[in-house]
Amino acid sequence: MHVVVLGAGMIGTTVVREMAEDSNVGKVTVVDGMRQSINRCLKVADNLKVVGEVTNIQSEKDIYEVIKGADVAIACLPHALSLPATKAAIAAKCNLVDLVGSQFEEKLKLDNKSKESGIVIVPGCGVAPGITNFLAAQGIEMLDVADEAIMVCGGIPRYPAPPLSYQVVFRLESLMGLYTRPAVAAENGSLVTLPPLSGLEKMTFPDPVGECEAVITDAHSTAYTLKGKVKKLYEKTLRYAGHWDKMSVLAELGFFDEEKINIDGKSLSPRKFTEKILEPKLRGKSNEDITVIRVTIKGKKDGKNITYTWEMVDFYDHKRSITSMAKTTAVPAMLMAKWILNGKVKERGVVPIEKLIVGDRFDLFINELSQKGIKINHYEKVE
Repeated sequence: MHVVVLGAGMIGTTVVREMAEDSNVGKVTVVDGMRQSINRCLKVADNLKVVGEVTNIQSEKDIYEVIKGADVAIACLPHALSLPATKAAIAAKCNLVDLVGSQFEEKLKLDNKSKESGIVIVPGCGVAPGITNFLAAQGIEMLDVADEAIMVCGGIPRYPAPPLSYQVVFRLESLMGLYTRPAVAAENGSLVTLPPLSGLEKMTFPDPVGECEAVITDAHSTAYTLKGKVKKLYEKTLRYAGHWDKMSVLAELGFFDEEKINIDGKSLSPRKFTEKILEPKLRGKSNEDITVIRVTIKGKKDGKNITYTWEMVDFYDHKRSITSMAKTTAVPAMLMAKWILNGKVKERGVVPIEKLIVGDRFDLFINELSQKGIKINHYEKVE
């Protein structure tokens, strides 16, 4: 079996190393536009199965050329390349696991073409979207009537430092979108669009996390696939207390606007300017991080009010020397790719993870996550 990993960043490198350890995988090709990233990935993987290919993957055609002939591709790419990767996979007749969950409506339009190509495309297969999606789906399935599904996730520093109490552990591009993109959610069976940075809510987690705050962010595919099964569904992103208020002020003042302005005869995007200012301030002194998940599903079962809660507090992995965010994002994608290769996934078309990891498959996937160091606790409250 031949696997292609698109992107040799922190997450892509973790995927490569994990995939290469599978006895059913004969070859892993990692593709990136930067030679130093490839070299670093090959060193970390330290496996003769892994080969590197330096290619500037910037279009559907570029992606097609590197995945044709492969059994499955795992896309660890920027948001802008997610849809081109989907189209390339269809053309190449190569199964695709994609970390990015955005543009779900556009991807869903390619469902029939994916089926005609005989492949499965799994969008948003990381931690959030990803793990949170199938936890919500499973909780809803366990109830007779589902009233509310709230998915909360956040990657936060182990040692927060002022003024923002946050550090970048993945692409800054993805982070900036949280402050600027309207959020898609579901209410009463319909899609709703909510303004960015809305729905601020305080919540507390076990030490050392403590008091945090969350705002509504995009629910990705779950807003579409689960809207008819639950009365209200939201996804929220978590940060330490005070972070969202500070970023809200910057947003209100226009620091995240993309329309260019003229400064002393030079045209400049406020967002690009802000990114340049913020990036060095968002690089923490330690790369130790924490990833937090809390998915809460409320409804009725056998005439009783039930609340199901799944919670994860995951830390930097010292054994593998990877951030928690890299591990919790890469491992679900890697496991899904293995399931596809091993024939555990028979579905074809564009199928989000919440339609795959539910019912009989749920406990199996949870157990495999646990074996890879991702522990998710389940609680049930009956009223």
